[in-house]
Amino acid sequence: MRRTLLTVILAVAACAIPALAAAQAKPVSAADRSAAMRAAGFVAKGGKWLGGEGNCEAAVDPKDVRDLNGDGAAEIVITETGTFCYGNTGQGFYIMQKTPAGAWKTFFQSQGIPEFQATKGVGGWPDIELGGPGFCFPIVRYNGRDYAKFRNKAYQPGACAGR
Repeated sequence: MRRTLLTVILAVAACAIPALAAAQAKPVSAADRSAAMRAAGFVAKGGKWLGGEGNCEAAVDPKDVRDLNGDGAAEIVITETGTFCYGNTGQGFYIMQKTPAGAWKTFFQSQGIPEFQATKGVGGWPDIELGGPGFCFPIVRYNGRDYAKFRNKAYQPGACAGR
């Protein structure tokens, strides 16, 4: 019995490894990152990308260049920080997507700290928890047109009561 179970596990793993490799997105060049920043409205100044009339700074962490919806193309998640732009949350983000013509466009933008969920909406787009101060956070889901509020997530009992 153990040998049969081990054989099944190894067979499943052997099939999954090529599938995981196929799901990897193509790399994004430095020129693409810059084009995505400009498309989101940021201006390069003094070695930084600035928004909010120069009061907030934007950046792309290497982990934020990835295929979010499983289509084989990488999206870029730009993080913008600054209380001038985002108040107590101090952060917002842009999901940038490359068009078939090769230009970058803003797919979604929001205030908050994005936590991409395992659950998905239309087109394989992940649900996003919009984090920040407090103990109750909205989770938005893509409906085929835009991300819209799907539900709340409470980090302590009763935190989302009345919302």
